[in-house]
Amino acid sequence: MTFQGFSQSNKKGFYKGEGSRQVHLDFHTTEKLENIGKSWNKDEWQQTLKDGHVNSINIFAKGHHGWAYYNTKIGKRHPNLKFDLLKAQIEANKEIGVSSQAYVTVGWNVLDGKEHPEWVSTGKDGKNTFAEMEAKSKPGEHFSWGWPNMYPEGPYMEHLLKHTEEIVKNYDVDGFWFDIVPVGNINYNEYSKKDMEANGIDWNNEEEAWAYHCKKMHTYFQKTNALIKKYKPNATIYYNWTTPISNKRIVDEHYDQYNTKQDLEDLPTTWAGYDVFPVRAKYYANTGKPIVAMSGKFHSAWGEFGGFKHKDAIWYEAASMLSYGAMANFGDQLHPTGKLEKATYDNIGHAYEYIEKIEDYSLNSKHLAKTAIWLSFTGRDNDLTKMLLEKQVNFVVANNLNDWSDLKLIILNSDVKLNEEETIKIQAFVDKGGKLFILEKGAFENGKWKFDIGATYLGDATADVDYTLVSDKLTEDLIQSPFLNRYPAVRVQPEAGTEILAKIHEPYFNRTVEHWTSHDNTPYNTKAAAHPAIIRNGNIVWAAHRLERNYGKEGSRVHKQLFYNALKQVLTDPFVEADLPSSGRVNLLHQPQENRYVVHLTYATPHQRGRAKVIEDLVPLYNVNVRVDFDEKIKKVYTIPDKMELKMKKVGNQLEVVVPEFRCHSGVVYEY
Repeated sequence: MTFQGFSQSNKKGFYKGEGSRQVHLDFHTTEKLENIGKSWNKDEWQQTLKDGHVNSINIFAKGHHGWAYYNTKIGKRHPNLKFDLLKAQIEANKEIGVSSQAYVTVGWNVLDGKEHPEWVSTGKDGKNTFAEMEAKSKPGEHFSWGWPNMYPEGPYMEHLLKHTEEIVKNYDVDGFWFDIVPVGNINYNEYSKKDMEANGIDWNNEEEAWAYHCKKMHTYFQKTNALIKKYKPNATIYYNWTTPISNKRIVDEHYDQYNTKQDLEDLPTTWAGYDVFPVRAKYYANTGKPIVAMSGKFHSAWGEFGGFKHKDAIWYEAASMLSYGAMANFGDQLHPTGKLEKATYDNIGHAYEYIEKIEDYSLNSKHLAKTAIWLSFTGRDNDLTKMLLEKQVNFVVANNLNDWSDLKLIILNSDVKLNEEETIKIQAFVDKGGKLFILEKGAFENGKWKFDIGATYLGDATADVDYTLVSDKLTEDLIQSPFLNRYPAVRVQPEAGTEILAKIHEPYFNRTVEHWTSHDNTPYNTKAAAHPAIIRNGNIVWAAHRLERNYGKEGSRVHKQLFYNALKQVLTDPFVEADLPSSGRVNLLHQPQENRYVVHLTYATPHQRGRAKVIEDLVPLYNVNVRVDFDEKIKKVYTIPDKMELKMKKVGNQLEVVVPEFRCHSGVVYEY
């Protein structure tokens, strides 16, 4: 097993210049609010952060309303702020060992947009959406959410650079956090169109305009980084919106290269749920830079006032962040008076007091697994990883993973597209004995698959639904009767020697106004179709259905179990297995510099309550079996944070221990 490690300072809880227990402190205040910062008190500020076990905080230099919170010659300090709040906060933080990162808004900016309407981004039609929304609003009418969109080019970019230089020269900040960086939006305002025309770009041509947009974004990042590093070479830098996994066009630009760490902003209660962060963490961990997991103390909306998660939910989220090798960050929004809410930091402190005990077993780690997924950067990634997480299949991401020496299996979901270089790399992996599990049209192009699945493509489904009947090899926890697929299979002709693991039964006819029966779908024909549902050709298993979409859209357990049973045909000796309920999560981290592996276990059950996913009951689990298969001879096994030693038992090639009890989180440490 190989490892590419991170450097870590010798100061507990600090990781490449930033603390591991962070707060992102929003402070967006209009000029309509008076007495900004009136109640700020250094002693109270410091004590509240101490109570919260916070050792790093993102504080505002300039927010979305455009006002600065420091003494600026470039912009304008908030008219109702009577002192240099940024300086006071930094000095207070330094005294108690808390790092300070300066927040600067980039893409949303009310003041600069009003003073310089020529800087505001527009669509091709020249319309400013925010200005139109303002103009259409009636006096006294509730004003919906929105901001003027800005774009870092030309005079506005120079304005941003001057702000950045002013802060980095005059304030003892430890880093910068730039927000709303518009990497995904082309600007078509008059300045931008003239600039494109001057550089030979046809702004009506989407591809040309996009390529030029990307070039301008790289220029902004390069200039800003150079400026910061000129004065503070060790400053941390992060640009928000540069770390997605849902937009391949952005991912392919590798804007994350300009970050010194990778922050992963999320609000799982009302955004994409609790199963998106793990795969983002695994992908961006491969960049070799520290990962910061960002959630919020908020219940339903980022920056809401008076919105609270329960402290146990924050504890679970924080433990999950550390389980995937990430530093923890929870968003808060400072009251306009400048006074931190004690209740918020009691809740955060409940979680941070716990993770302070386990962070040494999480940071400075490598994700380790024999199974990898290949991201398609579409919604199918989330559907696939949900099945893996619910079945406690530990995995890594192959796309940007440099070292494949531990990999035995790569899963390609139904939306995966591969270029020639990627195809060659995966084929070499297969030629050396690696295995593939391909779903539907994963790695499919020009009427055939890029790897030999042992079948010839006949066409897409002709039935409106179909049914799967498994063979004896796939019967574990599955009914032996044809079960429904709302998203029917593509049709293939198996070649001689290809093993059929599951068959398809089609309906007697498609349900139409001319032919229909009963309430919903037509029953299955008792004779199996000629085209199969699951086949195996050597080291490649192929599924005819979009199993991940069937499960993601319909939530039927049979599709997840079918996926898992087929997966086990090609994955027989994982590094780690744990007997957990479906809401349990397992992740394996390796710390070779400490001669240890750490298996992190978490358990909570998010419930849909209104528009939010709520963690309410942290139910303890008892007698959880954990089995591992490592090359090294294990000397000692114990749990964290309580350091309880566990008895080891050899079961075949695996080493088994039993965790007697845990609630929310436990780590199992294997020293060698």
